[in-house]
Amino acid sequence: MNQKERMLAGLPYKAWLDGLNEERIQNKLRIYDYNLIPPDKQEKMLTMIKDILGKTGDNVFIEQPFHCDYGKNIEVGNNFYANYNCIILDVGKVTIGENVMFAPNVSIYTAGHPIHPESRNSGYEYGFPVTIGDNVWVGGSVVINPNIKIGNNVVIGSGSVVRKDIPDDVIAAGNPCRVIRKITDIDRKYYFKHREFDVDDY
Repeated sequence: MNQKERMLAGLPYKAWLDGLNEERIQNKLRIYDYNLIPPDKQEKMLTMIKDILGKTGDNVFIEQPFHCDYGKNIEVGNNFYANYNCIILDVGKVTIGENVMFAPNVSIYTAGHPIHPESRNSGYEYGFPVTIGDNVWVGGSVVINPNIKIGNNVVIGSGSVVRKDIPDDVIAAGNPCRVIRKITDIDRKYYFKHREFDVDDY
């Protein structure tokens, strides 16, 4: 196995060998260009983000600035929106479902380093995948750590640090992030806390 294969397999690898550094530099150049596109050139932004990411659905928009390591290890479904300052360290696979929204400053970290200083100083690191289901809203300044699965129909409260898997149909928040409660049909009539919709087309 070369170092890229080891990286994608979740094995210890060295990030500067076997062309990995060159891949990151090429992606950084694409990201640099993306982040400098004028905000009124949304078609150009869409074309470029589809080139940066490994796979995208329809109606994908990522606000500038955006940063990632490789880009090609990220897959997003239809109707994906990420607000300002999204960071995805995609040394492991990142799979995001449909109808997913990120608030500002969301960070996904698939990358990690050994705990022991001698092991860490060896230069070896690792990456584990992150999977996010459909119909998920991730609040502002949330950090999602390696080897995490977030289910469908989930809301992650702002400022959370996600260290364990989150099941379907819940609100979860905190550091460490934990389930607060289930989302039920009663929630449908409210747009914020106990404020009810005054419209019918939602």
